[in-house]
Amino acid sequence: MNQNIGGIERIVRVLVGLVMVGLTLAGQIGVWGWLGLVPMATGLIGWCPPYSLIGINTCKTKKT
Repeated sequence: MNQNIGGIERIVRVLVGLVMVGLTLAGQIGVWGWLGLVPMATGLIGWCPPYSLIGINTCKTKKT
């Protein structure tokens, strides 16, 4: 499983996920905020399954 998400995109995904989960815990948005776990997880591991299916790679490192 190669990384397919670049550095800045990873940071943005983690931040968006944290905001969504935080808003859910604060009671500002409903249970849909738990979907923030998905971008947070993909940002932390650096791999996005839909990107692999479509063939998108925003990571600047070479594939080995």
